[in-house]
Order: sequence, then structure tokens, then C-alpha cells
Amino acid sequence: MRLPINIEELLGGRAVEGDRIEYKTGWNPDAIYRSVCAFANDFDETGGGYIVVGVKEVNGRPVRPVIGIDSNQIEPIEKDMVGFNNLMQPYYQPRLYIEEADGKTILVIKVSAGERRPYKVPDQITAKQKTYNYYIRYNSSSIVPKGEYERELINLANRTPFDDRGNDQITLKDISPLLMHDYLVKVKSSLANESLTENMESVLEQMELLEPTPEGYSIKNVAAMMFSERPDKFFKQSQIDIVVFPEGREKNPNNMIEVEPIRGSVPTMIEKTLSYLETNVIKKQILKPKDREESDKFYNYPYQALEETVVNSLYHRDWTIRKPVEITIEPDRISILNFSGPNHTIPMEAIREGKSLRSRRYRNRRLGEFLKELDLTEGRATGIPTVQEELEANGSPRATIETDEERTYFLIDIPCHPYFTKKEIEIDTNGVKEDSESGVKGGVKDGIKELSDIQEVIVKEMLFDPSVTTSEMAQKTGIKFRTLQRHISQLQAMGIVVRKDGRKDGYWEVVKNK
Repeated sequence: MRLPINIEELLGGRAVEGDRIEYKTGWNPDAIYRSVCAFANDFDETGGGYIVVGVKEVNGRPVRPVIGIDSNQIEPIEKDMVGFNNLMQPYYQPRLYIEEADGKTILVIKVSAGERRPYKVPDQITAKQKTYNYYIRYNSSSIVPKGEYERELINLANRTPFDDRGNDQITLKDISPLLMHDYLVKVKSSLANESLTENMESVLEQMELLEPTPEGYSIKNVAAMMFSERPDKFFKQSQIDIVVFPEGREKNPNNMIEVEPIRGSVPTMIEKTLSYLETNVIKKQILKPKDREESDKFYNYPYQALEETVVNSLYHRDWTIRKPVEITIEPDRISILNFSGPNHTIPMEAIREGKSLRSRRYRNRRLGEFLKELDLTEGRATGIPTVQEELEANGSPRATIETDEERTYFLIDIPCHPYFTKKEIEIDTNGVKEDSESGVKGGVKDGIKELSDIQEVIVKEMLFDPSVTTSEMAQKTGIKFRTLQRHISQLQAMGIVVRKDGRKDGYWEVVKNK
């Protein structure tokens, strides 16, 4: 059996949060099975965890090179685990993987959130007289829950997050071998070497994406979210809608541009949405202060802030609600709305202040695992702080968050950098206008020919420096060279710009509207 993620990514802490990994120097079944029980109970809905045997740790980090274990121990350990699994109440079976790191053999015990929780285990699983207790994870330790924690654990019985449930409507034909292979390659899994057309069922089973049923198995919802080309077949309105209000929604609600809905697997929707925002919305500005050599570089919207927000809108949404994620683009902000809202365990004050939204319950724990392994999310409660940090580093105002008392929705407003809301450049029917603040001629707005945001940037750069080359423009604006070439060709075809005196020693001329 092959580990679904790369062992080096696991040991490096890049694929799984540190408090979901426990390192053991050697085989110690009493301590190990207390952690198996705690991870299986998955009290915080984070998706279980990993126990790595044969690795010493210091302050929660593995010491390299690893110690390893004697290969002669493996078979006796496997036999011991069969008996120990039967001692858990109810029965639970973690998965054991034999891996190699630094030339040594190590064991990886993968413990997924149990479907029959809460689980009990003997405090000393090897003792003759056994005392049973529940265990949960608290930070990086496995502890016996007391009082309220024990009551809350018991209330989790038979409560499985939606993404981790089986769905009889999903078939093997609905899972794309191409999307799954692409994922396995990106996370450097050895399962990428399997033939997915022939062994799809086996790979899904090894990735714990099948739920046993009396008739055989059903495929879990998260498999369709991640690896189906049309998950909206099973989860209605699982799409992202983008609406642009060039003059603002309040100022002119009738002037709007509706982008074609973005559909597909979760990684596909993220990629397409970010590609649209990067190409059509994000702008970069470089200012050269007179008093120093270094230039100031900033964006109307920092990419990382938008990426975190888009990813979280799909990660934390309620997939049972038939409403799309809505992105509204206005001159002074980007608003992202998803349903439902943040968990009730998050204080309303923290939401209003836009602080770290650490939840005791995560709506889509398995989806979060996959996104973490793809480096699309950093882990628990890091999304909002990352957004705020990126905005601050960019010189932008803080993002604001809104929800209602019933937590039916989550709305985040990402403000535009003040420079871009003040600096507007125009071409009207009389030709090129000057920016009243800077005196620099530029841009396109409300003209006869409606231009895209990238084309506006191109026109502005050409007006500021007619001799600018496409390479220089790409370096200055951060827009890809080929993208610039395509838009410049469109501007030339539209008669907006003309190249004078040849390619080598020529210059750009912005043509006045006729």
C-alpha cells in the first residue's frame, strides 16, 4: 500500500500541519494507540493525523537524518496492530505504510477521522487489566477529555462532515483520471505511477475516498469536488459568478458586466478565477522617489490576498446550499460572498474586526486536506491574517468582513489601494485627457472604444513613455510578455495605438478618437 502524499513533504511539514503529526523514536504501542484514538475522534474536525515511527523529534520537528526502525520489527508490529485495533471501542483500523527516508525504513500510521466516533482505547493497551478512556488532541498532545469537552465529543457521534460522506450518485466514470493524475503528480505521490484507467477503484480506496456500504462502497463527496470535471452535477450551483460594475454598484447598477460562470473541480475553479483576476483586474504601479534609488512597487490588489480569499470561499462554503460563490468587482473594492457563514464558535467581535477566525469546527475537513497538500491554503485560521498582512504590506486598507447573527453568509470586502482609486486616466470623444492630479496624459474610460483593464495600463504606459518596449512594459507592470503582445495587437487593430518609425527605433502614438 502506498502513502497518498510524498514522505518528504510530510516530514517537512509542508503537506500537513504540525499538530496533526506525531513522531515516535520507536514502537511504543501504549502511547501510539492513545494518539490513534485521539486522531480518530477528530475533535476539531481537522481530518485526523499521522504517527511517524522511527523519527526523533525536538520541539515538534523531526530530526534528520531519521533513526529508522529495524526491518525485522515490521512483521511483528503489523501482527500486534491487528489485535490492538480490536481493542478499540468501537473497532477502528488505521492504515500502516512502510516508507523510506534518509536511507532508513520508517513506519507511517495514517489515522483518518473515524466514521463511528467517539472511540475509546485502553490507557495501557498492552496491560492485562485495561481501563478505557476517550482521547482527543489538544494542541500537540493526546489527552483525556473532561467535563464539557467529553460531552461535546459524545455529541459528535455519527456526525460526519458533508465532504467526507459517501454519495451513491457518484460513479467511477464521474472521476477524471486526468485531474486525479495531475493532483498526484503535484503532491509527488507514488500513486501517480498507477494506471488510473485500470486501477481507479484501488487508488480511490488507498486515498480513503470510498465509504464501505452493504452493497460494496460509495464514492465520497470530496472525490467529486476535487476530481470531477462537473461537480455541479452533484452539488447544484457549485460555481463562481463574477460581476463587474465599472462605475460602482450603487452609482450605476445598470452598467454591469457578467462574466461567464466558472465551473469545474475545486482546483480548476480556483485556477480559472485567479487567472481572470490576474489578467483583467490586478494592476501594478512602480513609483521612483526623487530622494532614494529604490522604487516603490504596489498593486491595486495584492495577488496573495485575493488567492487566500478565493480559496477560502470554496473551502469553507456549505456545499449543500444551492447558491454560487459571488465575486463583485467595483472601482474601489472586490467583494467575495459565499454561503453559509462562519461557525458559531467564532465570536462576532472577531468577525467584525477581521481577525483570525479560529473555528472549533471545520465544515470541509477533507477538502481542506487536499487544498493544503496543493499549497493552496496554509492551514487552520491562517486565511484572514494572511489577507490582512498582504494588504498592509501593499499599503492598502484592511479587509472588512460581514455576516449575520444566524451566520447564513460570509462577505469579505478587499479594498483597492488608494492610489488606483484616485488616479484615473481617460480618452473621450475629444481625444486624450490629462490626469488632473499628475498632469500625465493617460488611460481609457467612458470612451467610444471600451478597453479592458490591461489595455488601459498599456495606453497609460505608452502615453507616459512613447519609446517603451514591450519587454520594458512587462517588467514594469508585471503583465506577461505574451499577454501584452496580444492586447497591443488588439489596440492596433482597434486603431487606438500606432507604431511609428519601425520596431527598432520607433515609438508608440496613441491616436485620438475621431
